[in-house]
Amino acid sequence: MRILIDTNIIISLEDSSKVLDESFGELARLANEYNHQLVVHPASFEDIKRDSDKKRQQISLSRIRKYPVLEDPPIPASSDISSLGLAEANENDRIDNQILYAIYRDTANILVTEDRGVHKKAEILDISDRVHHIQEASEFLRQLHAKVRVSLPNITEVFLHQIDSSDIFFDTLRADYAGYDDWYKRVSREGRKSWIYRTDADELGAIAIYKEEDDPIVTIDNRALRGKVLKLCAFKVGEKVQGRKIGELFLKAAFRYATGNKLEHIYMTMRPGKYSLLEDLCVDFGFYLFGQTMIDNELDDVYVKDHPISPPSAELTALDYQKRYYPHFRCGAAQGKYIVPIVPAYHEILFPDMQMQPSLFTYSPAGNAIKQAYLCHAKIHGIAPGDILLFYRSGDLQAITSIGIVESVHEYSEPDKIMEIVSKRTVYSYDQIVEMAKKKTKVILFRLVTHLSKSLSYKWLLEEGVVNGIIFTIRRISDESFEKIVEECELCNCFFAD
Repeated sequence: MRILIDTNIIISLEDSSKVLDESFGELARLANEYNHQLVVHPASFEDIKRDSDKKRQQISLSRIRKYPVLEDPPIPASSDISSLGLAEANENDRIDNQILYAIYRDTANILVTEDRGVHKKAEILDISDRVHHIQEASEFLRQLHAKVRVSLPNITEVFLHQIDSSDIFFDTLRADYAGYDDWYKRVSREGRKSWIYRTDADELGAIAIYKEEDDPIVTIDNRALRGKVLKLCAFKVGEKVQGRKIGELFLKAAFRYATGNKLEHIYMTMRPGKYSLLEDLCVDFGFYLFGQTMIDNELDDVYVKDHPISPPSAELTALDYQKRYYPHFRCGAAQGKYIVPIVPAYHEILFPDMQMQPSLFTYSPAGNAIKQAYLCHAKIHGIAPGDILLFYRSGDLQAITSIGIVESVHEYSEPDKIMEIVSKRTVYSYDQIVEMAKKKTKVILFRLVTHLSKSLSYKWLLEEGVVNGIIFTIRRISDESFEKIVEECELCNCFFAD
């Protein structure tokens, strides 16, 4: 696999944190160990030579010359830039566009960059799954070639007074919010709780502090959120654990908490321009900019996710509906319904919270994400974005346990192409992907919606006429059969659109 390194990584390493430097070193080590090629774009040399800091320029050039240069990459014409919807107002834009265009035209498998603007442009080109931050890329390679199953600590619920508030983990929050320490002491004395994630070294790696509110006024122009509301008062994923989908894991916990307690909105505030990764994550899961509030005499953006108790009526596509109102999802004649068999080993990895159900907030790291991937050799055609997947655990349980919504479907027989699109969400190892790719492989990217309140056994499926034989591959079921499942499990989060 060929990995393209953006200019900003080479330059920023001179001024970045030790963690960022170590992450890139780990990426380089893993790439070398498993024969993935790190390359740079010719335009990166132009970019570096424009640096007015001559000393830094020389250091950056010496770094970049260690890597092979992408040979004869396609250069986008102005008509290409225009048709693709990319901005090109200056030299930075021109170089960013050339580097991103190389990925768009498949001259490399993935791009590694810390440039938020490039990530935004990748979304426009619909290739964001192939554009990684350093920690994401390192974690992807580490998981891809893991010789043993990775076991990471789960998040736990603790009172704030159980946490050392002087921990350096909080330094960035103190820097952004002058009154942070006083606020922390005050809410700790109130008995405030949080969800935390610890690193491999048992250090604080991530935290989400939360509380319930009723009809809160959340903006400077006195706009309120009506009903019972969940506020995420502080939300930070530290550098040491970025790339492990801890942000998604916290959101999953927040969504489940809000669902279980019938809370109608979830919101958080963030300093504009300071938390770009968090902002992008929230928007991807249905949060939107609601307004602004004043904290420490500075304006913070207020991001809100509508979380209605019952599925609302809305003129949205099935996939957009699920993103906006997750965990509600749209269901109608236009959405296909499929039973998807999954062997116990992969079921445990994808859905760790379905195993023994130890508690609401206990997860295995491989199942942190809401956005996941399923690989198979099923010959079925017609699965489309917004369709409904009913995951059937074969082998021991032989029952439907969980529901997902399709994001996209692909078919490849080249391992690198498969790795490109599952790289941010895969639980499959490199060897497993190579073995599967010996035959054309169907790749289904999906979002986990919910686990059923009770598993539906194979016996029940037969008796109700949902299936008429052994479930050994993906099969489509009728709308009538799906309605039986909804009724049997008392599903209350599906909106029947028709």
